[in-house]
Amino acid sequence: MNTAAEGRHPADYIELDQFLKLAQVVSSGGEAKRLIQSGVVQVNGAAETRRGRKLRAGDTVMVHGEEFVIASDDEAGESAEENPQ
Repeated sequence: MNTAAEGRHPADYIELDQFLKLAQVVSSGGEAKRLIQSGVVQVNGAAETRRGRKLRAGDTVMVHGEEFVIASDDEAGESAEENPQ
């Protein structure tokens, strides 16, 4: 059976509220929701109030003057590897 999401891998994106928890900007989903709804979170330079906003590689998130750039799974794995030199 075909679905609208066919071909999309779940790791292709992370939702904004989940990202804020992962980045340790907030400690809970409720805190993420309040922060996002307050209008202080920007995605790609624009205020974002949707906690389910899908972030993909290359997107930028700005919160309280701190900027985060979303990396792909491949980029995250490469930066986590030790330099063999």
